[in-house]
Amino acid sequence: MRQQCQWSPCSRFRLMLMLMILAVASSGVLGAATAMAQAPDSSLFSLMQRWGNVEYQMQGDAQLRAFEDLAGEVDMLARSEPENPHILTARGVILASYAKAKGGLGALDLAKQARTALEKAIAIDPQGEDGSAYVTLGALYQHAPGWPIAFGDDDKARQLLERAVSIRPAGIDTNFYYAQFLEDQGKDDDALTYAQRAVDGQSRAGRPSDEALRKEARNWLAERR
Repeated sequence: MRQQCQWSPCSRFRLMLMLMILAVASSGVLGAATAMAQAPDSSLFSLMQRWGNVEYQMQGDAQLRAFEDLAGEVDMLARSEPENPHILTARGVILASYAKAKGGLGALDLAKQARTALEKAIAIDPQGEDGSAYVTLGALYQHAPGWPIAFGDDDKARQLLERAVSIRPAGIDTNFYYAQFLEDQGKDDDALTYAQRAVDGQSRAGRPSDEALRKEARNWLAERR
């Protein structure tokens, strides 16, 4: 069953990244975050480092303007290399974060663009940037409103987040995003287990956003124990 809509007009959609990181670290990929350390383009790596700073160190109007600038830059890269999975994942992560910061109906189009970029990245690279693309895409499906407003789908979110954990079982972002999903589904004990795995998870080299997400996971656990 779909959760009650968390994004305007029902309310605002919350996304972490992770990653990104993802999160994103990545939410956080939540993030959610991408595996940019493996990317051949140093300018893309620099772009994602800046994304981490904007995601975790800025807020308000300044953060919104910074995300707008990052979105413009990654869009230019995507136009120059439309089949590059690194760039597509980065675009998805940045647009997802921009959507979260913007909120309201204006965020819907950004979220849809992020979904398209991430799904294309996964089609090209089934590992999804070592799971990072799955983390951010799963969070989008989890928190976006359902039909007819948008594409939110809890079953799809579960599949994507579980795939992310299977690809990188010791990941901070993969485990923490899945923990949050499990809590939303009422599986509190399982959520605590995966959140602890996030706290104990492996931080990736050159990814300070991982440590920021580890701290968030630790605080999340402390509030629930």
